Amino acid sequence: MRSIWKGHIRFSLVTIPIRIYAAIDAGQTISFHLLHKTDHGRIGYEKRCKKDGQVVTQEEIVKGYEFEPDQYVVIEAEDFEKVRLKSTKVIDIAGFVKTSEVQPSLFETPYYAGPDGEVAAKVYALLREALRDSGKVAVGKVVLRDREDIVMISPFKQGLILYRLRYPAEVREIEDVPQLGDKLEADREQLKLANHLLETMTTSFAKLDLKDEYQEALREVINAKVQGREIVTYKEEEKPVVDIMTALKRSIEQAKDQREPMLKATGKGKKGKAEQAPAKPRRRKGA
Repeated sequence: MRSIWKGHIRFSLVTIPIRIYAAIDAGQTISFHLLHKTDHGRIGYEKRCKKDGQVVTQEEIVKGYEFEPDQYVVIEAEDFEKVRLKSTKVIDIAGFVKTSEVQPSLFETPYYAGPDGEVAAKVYALLREALRDSGKVAVGKVVLRDREDIVMISPFKQGLILYRLRYPAEVREIEDVPQLGDKLEADREQLKLANHLLETMTTSFAKLDLKDEYQEALREVINAKVQGREIVTYKEEEKPVVDIMTALKRSIEQAKDQREPMLKATGKGKKGKAEQAPAKPRRRKGA
């Protein structure tokens, strides 16, 4: 695995040399090229000025900020240099917080962080264990590609995982979602059944089947077309709409039926008739 960034984690007077690695395997996603329908030639993109219709080169393109409709101020490369903040090679930790304080809507991109060299490995392990023991995560800032990003660092298995976070101001408030409020309440009887269904379906994350079935099916279609085979289509039948109480009760029964074979397979099911303790003999009257 090749690193994509090299720098330091710094908090107070402690500095840890690290390397950052991409956590997402982009190669797992199927990508397509746009082709000309008649001869399958690749489609290119021209950068054309909408004002005069001329095709422009990369050297003729500048960055502009629209401060009023159709009014722009051009920002040159030297202007970006003037607003550069601290070093782009240091992740400055602002503080340590509880994981629960970082709302899920802030999470953006995950990366793996590894120690850069044997000397750094000991301090790296020290930070990892300190975070694990405290139940906290490190939150800091780093300048990457002409912008300052917020990052969160937390222990993950034998290493550290780094998340690039969105700024809180970028995330909309959930209260702005229509039809949310005090009037949005659940029926007590339905809630009771729903809680029972959740309990019946409770499992561990590792046991969930989280394969990308769409990618697998798409790959099968591609392979079939490459080999000239017939593509078999699948159409899901529409299921009849049932009321919520009936749906909950049926779901609970279905979840129980699926759970019982698993319990028997692990030996945790109820004892069968042959395994039950023999019943005590009844005493006869007058004995």
